[in-house]
Amino acid sequence: MGSIDKYIFRTTLGSFAVVLVSLTGVIWITQALRGIDLMTSQGQTILTFLGITSLVIPALVLIIAPIALMIAISHTLNKLATDSEIIVMNAAGLSPFRLFRPFFYATCVVALLVAFIAAYLSPDGLRRIKQWDADITADVLTNILQPGRFAQLEQNLTIRIRERKPGGLLAGVFVDDRRDPNERVSIYADHGTVLKNEGGSFLILEDGNLERFEVGKRDPAMVAFGRYAFDMSKFSNHDQNVALGIRERYLWELLSPDENDPIYKQLPGQFRAELHDRFMSPIYPFAFAALTFAFLGTPRTTRQSRNFSIGGSILAVFGLRMIGFACSVMAVKSAFAPLAQYLMLFAAIGAGIWIITAGIVIEPPAMLLEAINKSNARLLRLFGRPATA
Repeated sequence: MGSIDKYIFRTTLGSFAVVLVSLTGVIWITQALRGIDLMTSQGQTILTFLGITSLVIPALVLIIAPIALMIAISHTLNKLATDSEIIVMNAAGLSPFRLFRPFFYATCVVALLVAFIAAYLSPDGLRRIKQWDADITADVLTNILQPGRFAQLEQNLTIRIRERKPGGLLAGVFVDDRRDPNERVSIYADHGTVLKNEGGSFLILEDGNLERFEVGKRDPAMVAFGRYAFDMSKFSNHDQNVALGIRERYLWELLSPDENDPIYKQLPGQFRAELHDRFMSPIYPFAFAALTFAFLGTPRTTRQSRNFSIGGSILAVFGLRMIGFACSVMAVKSAFAPLAQYLMLFAAIGAGIWIITAGIVIEPPAMLLEAINKSNARLLRLFGRPATA
């Protein structure tokens, strides 16, 4: 690449990175707030909360990246136009199609990123979320034991905790064990923690009392303890098999699914729709880049308004993406919907490249401009200001 290409390439990718991080961060915060229950009611640490919620970021980037690229290209072209650099490049013999080359290079980088995320990173993050969530849900110590409630784990075994504190500390633990018909054991501890190792799951109780009522004896036996381990292994199930959904499948698993997979037998259309969505994800950046440049890449003087071109590029990209979502929904039941989506994307790319190559300037119709001017004049008269000639 020449110096001009490198300058535009760096500017576009820099803007893309800023926009991508900003949009992803905002949307991630809204998604993360839904999982705040992990810390409040289930007593998980802040690291667990951040770890689980951050795994959804690749899936967000998959949708946001093409939009961020469109915004980055618009920003770069607007910057070049404001500084009259496009006019200078055009006067020096640089055609619009030649100017599109560094933007094409930046689009290739974004498309490779999107392809990697679609094929591996996004499904890997989603399946990790599902496995992590299953581990938390399957564990009775984090799911059933709620502060202030008596939880009957099985017949004649009841446990209650007063509150959960940061770091997984359980305060005010009470255990009533009557599973043995010959005795009844009541335990009260000031606090306790959960210990999980190869031997199982244990509730480690500290600073408490144990009362044992044996059949045939009048008085209970009371023991004060500093540390006591209560076995909870049978109430935790970490070896369960988690059924993976369609979005949690890698690309190669969608290409050749197991014929005996019960989900594939039940929902073959959704497998087809998801597979084509993965294939088309890296194509969207090229379509968005071609349409955006077609509207904004032609040379204009600083006196010519670019508002119509910016609005037109936004509407074109938005419409293309909405039609894509509609085709994805229809692809579940129709095998022809993905074909229509492919044709639509390649038609958008072809139309954009044709406009760029021909050097066509997309301007609003004269009738529309006249209607807008008349409307502005009426508004100015309405507010008592004379309309400028």
